[in-house]
Amino acid sequence: MSERDSYEAALRRLRERLAGGKMLQIKRALHALNPAEIANLLVSLPPRERMLVWEMVSPEDDGEVLLHVPESVRTGLIRQMDTAELVKAAEELEIDDLADFLEHLPETVTQQVLKALDADDRARLERVLAYEPDTAGGLMNTDTVTVRPDVSLDVVQRYLRLRGELPPHTDALFVVDRYGAYLGALPLDKILTRAPEELVANVMERETPAIPAGESAHDVARRFESADLISAPVVDAKGVLIGRITIDDVVDVIRSEAEHNMMSMAGLTEDEDLFAPVRSAMSRRAIWLGINLLTAFAAASVVGRFESTIAQVTALAVFMPIIASMGGIGGSQTLTLMIRGLALGQVGRGNFRFLIGKEIALAAFNGLLWGLVVGGVALYFFDNGLLALVACLAMLVNQLMGACSGVLVPLLLKRIGVDPALAGSVVLTTVTDVVGFFALLGLGTLILL
Repeated sequence: MSERDSYEAALRRLRERLAGGKMLQIKRALHALNPAEIANLLVSLPPRERMLVWEMVSPEDDGEVLLHVPESVRTGLIRQMDTAELVKAAEELEIDDLADFLEHLPETVTQQVLKALDADDRARLERVLAYEPDTAGGLMNTDTVTVRPDVSLDVVQRYLRLRGELPPHTDALFVVDRYGAYLGALPLDKILTRAPEELVANVMERETPAIPAGESAHDVARRFESADLISAPVVDAKGVLIGRITIDDVVDVIRSEAEHNMMSMAGLTEDEDLFAPVRSAMSRRAIWLGINLLTAFAAASVVGRFESTIAQVTALAVFMPIIASMGGIGGSQTLTLMIRGLALGQVGRGNFRFLIGKEIALAAFNGLLWGLVVGGVALYFFDNGLLALVACLAMLVNQLMGACSGVLVPLLLKRIGVDPALAGSVVLTTVTDVVGFFALLGLGTLILL
C-alpha cells in the first residue's frame, strides 16, 4: 500500500470513529502522528469535524501543528483557544518557529508570551523579529554552536561532550573570532576524523559562505539547492554571526512558493481552505471571476465587429473556439515555462533573444501543423478551399501571438511589480482570445467576402 493510500485509509477510519463517537480511539491515533501529519489531517476535515479533532490534539503539539496548517485554517483554530493555551503552545516552539507563530497571535497574547520567556530567549527572539519574515534573518534560528580558530580539535571534542547534545540538523560548527565575526565552518566529520592536536584554523572550511541577514528567502532556497546545504550561517551587515538556517526551514519556503505559484494560476492564495465557508470563499473568487468577465467582454466586442461576416459565412463560428483555445494552450505552455524560469533566476537579458526566438520557431511549427489539420477538417466538411486557408492562417497567427505573449507578459508584469503567476494566465487568455477571433474573422472578411 502506498503512503497516499495509507493516509486516505487512516482518514477514512478517523471519520468512521468520529461518526461512531469513538473519541478515545481517535485520541490514541492522534498521539501516534507527528505534528505535520496532524496538520494534514485537520486540513482534510470539514470545519465541525476539524474542531472536534483539534480539541483532542496534545497541548505539547499545538504550536507545531498550527505552524503546519494554512493561515486560513490556523485563524479558525486559534479562535477556539484561550490565552493560556496559546501561551503554552508558544512555549513549546523553537525561536525561529516562535517568531513565525507570534505573527498570527493577538497583541495581548504576544505580550504574555514575551513575558513568559527568560531574558536570553527574549533577546534571541527579538533578534529574529528584527528582520522581515521572508528574509534570511526572519528564517534563521539563533541556536548556533561556535568555536574559536586557535583551539585544538581535542578541546572542541571535550566542549561538545560537556554540552551533551547539539541543535537539530547540525552538520558543522561555525568558527568566529573574538568579536563574533564569522570566519568559516568546521564540519563534524573533520572533528571526528582529524588528529586531536590539529588546530581548528588548519582544518576549517574558509570557503563556506555566510548568508546576509537581508537576503530574500527565495534566494536562500536557491543557495541550499545549488550547494546541497543542510545548514548555513547567517551574518549581519558587519559580518558578525547572528544565527543559522537549516534545511527544514528551506523546505517550508520551497513548499510555500510551489503552492503559491500553483494557486495563483487560478487567482487563489496558497492559504485557501478547501472547506472554507461559502461566504469567505465567494468573496475571494468573485474578484477574479469579475476580471475574467471583463476580458470575456473584450473578446466578445471583437466578435461583434464582424457580425455581418459571421452572418454571411456561418462556418467561421464553428472555428472560433478552436482557434482561440489552441492559441491559449500554446501560450500557456510558454507562460508556465517562463514563470518557472523567472522563479529560478534562469531568464535574463543575456538569453532573452534566444528564448523568444525558440518559442516563435516552436509556435510557427505547431501553427502550421495544426493549421493544416484544421484546414483539412474545414475542407472535408465544408468543401471550401478558401475557408480552409483562413482557418489555417488564423491558427498560425494565434499560435505565434500566444508564444510571444507567453514570453513577454510575465516579464512585463514582473517589471511593474505584479506577480506573473497571479495575473499572467488572465492576460494571456485575453490576448489569445482577442487575437484569435480577430485573425479568423478579419482574414475571413478579407478572403471570403
